[in-house]
Amino acid sequence: MSETRTKESTVKVEAIRSTENREQKIASFRAAVELTSDAVRVVSVTAVDALKASARFMGVTTKEENLANPFDNIDAPVWSEKDIPPFILNTAYDYCEALTIREAANFYHSFKYLPDEQRRAMCAYYAFCRRADDIADGDYRDLFPGSSGPKDEEALEYISRIEEMIQRVPVVDRTSFIDKMSQLFFFRKKLSTAYNDLVSTDPIFLALKDTVQKYHIPRIHLDDLIAGMEDDFFQDRYDTFEDLYRYCYRVASTVGLVCIDIYGYENPKAREHAEAWGVFMQLVNILRDVQEDADRGRIYLPIEDLARHGIQPEDVLEGRLQEHPGWGPFVAEFIERIEVYRDRALDLLPMLKPKMRFSPAIMMGFYRSILKKIRRNDGDVFSQRVKLNKVEKLTLALSIYIRHRFLTFF
Repeated sequence: MSETRTKESTVKVEAIRSTENREQKIASFRAAVELTSDAVRVVSVTAVDALKASARFMGVTTKEENLANPFDNIDAPVWSEKDIPPFILNTAYDYCEALTIREAANFYHSFKYLPDEQRRAMCAYYAFCRRADDIADGDYRDLFPGSSGPKDEEALEYISRIEEMIQRVPVVDRTSFIDKMSQLFFFRKKLSTAYNDLVSTDPIFLALKDTVQKYHIPRIHLDDLIAGMEDDFFQDRYDTFEDLYRYCYRVASTVGLVCIDIYGYENPKAREHAEAWGVFMQLVNILRDVQEDADRGRIYLPIEDLARHGIQPEDVLEGRLQEHPGWGPFVAEFIERIEVYRDRALDLLPMLKPKMRFSPAIMMGFYRSILKKIRRNDGDVFSQRVKLNKVEKLTLALSIYIRHRFLTFF
């Protein structure tokens, strides 16, 4: 019996090592995507001077107050100059801030009390995250001047290699898969300009380059977020919590890690708590949006944990959770797990300077309140979307603001 167990243990260890080696190879391949000046057309900043003098340069909003890319008429992916005039960089930051205000008023509320430099940096990073999510999970079309889109040979070669390395069949239709993967491939190319000597004509990556240089943000965190979006095309089930954690790390913990680079910290343990912060918020999202995800054929809750309470994938996908006798006990157990990460996240706050604490504190506060509502509703996330009303948001924001702006002296 002991010999059999030893063999089984050896097989498991070898399988884990094999998976880790494969993932390292995939990560290295993804990170190698690079934009070079000899492979694309470049444009001089003097083109913007011409646009500035014309009616085509409209800033970041049109007369209808819709968000508009201020460099939309620039038909090259990079500038020919290395030093960009301040008015172009400021316009790029303005675009990111306008995007944040329009798409995420709650998040922007947490940013606006930061010092100006950090606020603008957070908006640039948010814009990057938002666009990646819009490409992967929405209808937004990201353009890369000079590319052939989903027919681009370089993009198709990248997609083919990723499929070969991941060893999975995409869970979305082939046309959508190729289209979105090719967009994310060129999104990666734009990201590379934030870390090399090129300067993107995309306002998001222009502002992002300035941000990563100021705060020394490692590229791996931004690469990992895009990887999480790509992996979502290959997986619509997570067998174990460990599988789910890897996904949460990529799409959420990396966000927490970038945020603290912008806030600033001295204790290296802050990184552990920033990682937990991302997992906490993502798990709340997953629990709250279980029906919405099921309607798209996705189950993010661990299949293993659901099965322990007698819940099968069909129960989730066919809308039977609310009446299922195992749903209440499952939710109670899952909330306990979420609270572990919540508590670790809260320990991050004392590690930040007082003037930086309000931003993460308000985000944590909103999600803590949503989790409390789910608990009070006995796991009913089906009758209506669980969210805070305006009064609840204002009351919470005021209490957190007072606590972290006036009652903190260290």
